[in-house]
Amino acid sequence: MNRTPGRPLRADAERSVRAILAAAERVLAEHPGATMEQIAEAAGVTRTTVHRRFASRQSLIDALATEAAAKLAEAIEDGHPETAPPLVALHRATANVLRVKAAWGFALGPAAAGSEPAARIHEEVARRCVELLGRIQQQGVIAADADLEWVRRVYYALIGEVLHGEPAIAGAGRTTTAEAATANAPDPDTLAARIVDTVLHGVAPRAAR
Repeated sequence: MNRTPGRPLRADAERSVRAILAAAERVLAEHPGATMEQIAEAAGVTRTTVHRRFASRQSLIDALATEAAAKLAEAIEDGHPETAPPLVALHRATANVLRVKAAWGFALGPAAAGSEPAARIHEEVARRCVELLGRIQQQGVIAADADLEWVRRVYYALIGEVLHGEPAIAGAGRTTTAEAATANAPDPDTLAARIVDTVLHGVAPRAAR
């Protein structure tokens, strides 16, 4: 992003950048090969404005990936993984992550995976996830000898599969032409409960209480 080092953008410039990034997500999610001109049109700004903020199409995609990764980190933070009861934190963070991933599907997908700042954020998110799973392990909910990195990978895979099977997530925040479909979209809290239950308990029959 073409910013002067150490100098924040003016409020109007910041709004312009946000509009461009939001438009880029919408357009690229539907048409990954979309041009800067198409993104500018969707954002309601001129092509010159987009090029002034982003030196190239790739720099725009990198900024989009970093923005989405930051949203993901905020979603985790909202779950208070270090201070809330760990199972509560895991459920809340999972529901938040489902919303963010549904709203930023392109930016969090493989086509936008080249941003180094975004990669660093994702590494930090993964670290915090393992730490939260460690808190759950200390409570005896996860086996003491379980590989927490493997548990994290299974957890991530379940989130990905849920999003693949349920592309419309209620409250995801994306503006699409499929409003009728999203009106009956699954509740992220319900989906989060399924994911957490599967990660922690699997699908074996439960012992009678």
